[in-house]
Amino acid sequence: MITATNSSIAALAAQSPTTIGASTTNAAGAEDRFLKLLVAQLSNQDPMNPMDNAQMTSQMAQISTVTGVQQVNKAIQDLVAQMASTQMLQSSALVGRNVLVDGTKLPVKDGMAAGAVDLVGAADSVKIDILSAGGQVIDTINLGAQTAGRHLFDWASNGRTANGVVGYRVTATQAGEQVKSAQLARDSVDSVSTDNGVMNVQLRGLGNLTYDKVRAIL
Repeated sequence: MITATNSSIAALAAQSPTTIGASTTNAAGAEDRFLKLLVAQLSNQDPMNPMDNAQMTSQMAQISTVTGVQQVNKAIQDLVAQMASTQMLQSSALVGRNVLVDGTKLPVKDGMAAGAVDLVGAADSVKIDILSAGGQVIDTINLGAQTAGRHLFDWASNGRTANGVVGYRVTATQAGEQVKSAQLARDSVDSVSTDNGVMNVQLRGLGNLTYDKVRAIL
């Protein structure tokens, strides 16, 4: 004869969704195990000391909660998979487009490079120094006074550097005080991919970057 105790049912009900999920194929399996234990307990209980109704209700509520969590987890997993597929499909539209990405490097193609600067506040002077591979200033772009926000710029190498990548730095001031800014580079997207759930974009000049570094699609 099978003997079940209150503690055995409580232990089953208290199992984590992962533990139950590993031993059963679905939520119905966990419920079936619980009901078998419950029937065994009722069949073998002491007639002079029957199971407390409140205790039985509590155990049934616990197994229902565990089963509900399993179903929610499965629904979330399905939703994440659908979102990943949708994101990949949408991201494929980026191929061939120009984007602005975080970075202090500018890709040079056909003697031209482009980028942008995001100013936290207004500045009465904004200068962009183009740097060689060794960090020397090879040219300076003077944007003058600019309002807060994003400002695009272009740079022509005029033979000072071959196609590749150059560095740059931004100096923005207001009444002699430094104005915070973010540096952005312009590049074109060759392909998109996912790696362990992380979306990546392959840029023509800057190489592989995570999608979260894309700040604008042009």
